[in-house]
Amino acid sequence: MSELNPYEKFLDHRPVETILAATPVLLDSLAKSIGRDKITNPPVPGKWSPAEILCHLADCEIAFAFRLRQTLAEDNHTIQPFDQDKWATPYKSFGPDLGAEQALAAFTALRHWNLLLITTTLPTSADKQATHPERGPMTFLTIVQTMAGHDINHIQQLQRLAS
Repeated sequence: MSELNPYEKFLDHRPVETILAATPVLLDSLAKSIGRDKITNPPVPGKWSPAEILCHLADCEIAFAFRLRQTLAEDNHTIQPFDQDKWATPYKSFGPDLGAEQALAAFTALRHWNLLLITTTLPTSADKQATHPERGPMTFLTIVQTMAGHDINHIQQLQRLAS
C-alpha cells in the first residue's frame, strides 16, 4: 500500500484552508505569466503542458468534490480511485483557448464550492473516516490535506514552466 497522503511532503506551515483558497489566484497568475503562446507546450515530450496541468486540476477538483461529500454522507465511504492519464486523453483536443481558460474557470468555481463545504464542516468533520483502496484508511481532513499538497505540487510545476 502506498502512503496515506502522497502530497504531504509539499505541505508547509500554512493552514490547508489558506493554501486551498490561494490556489485559484495563483493558477490564474501563472497561466498569464506562461502566456497563450506557451500554454500548450509540454516542457519535454511525454509530459503535460501547462494547459493540460490546468485541465488535470479541474478534473481533480471534481473528484475531490465527490470524495469530500461522500465521506461526509456515508459511514466509512470507500473512495473511488481514477486513472489520471486516461482522464487526460481528451485534453489535447481542447485547444489552447478552450482547455486552459475553461479548465481554470471550472477549477475556480468548484474550488469556491468545495471551500464552502470544507470551512463549514471542519473541524467537526475532520475525523470522519473513509478508505482509499490503494492508500488505506483516511479521514476527511486527510482528503483536504491531500488537496492542498496536490495544489502545491502542481503550482511548483507551473512556476518552473513560467520561469
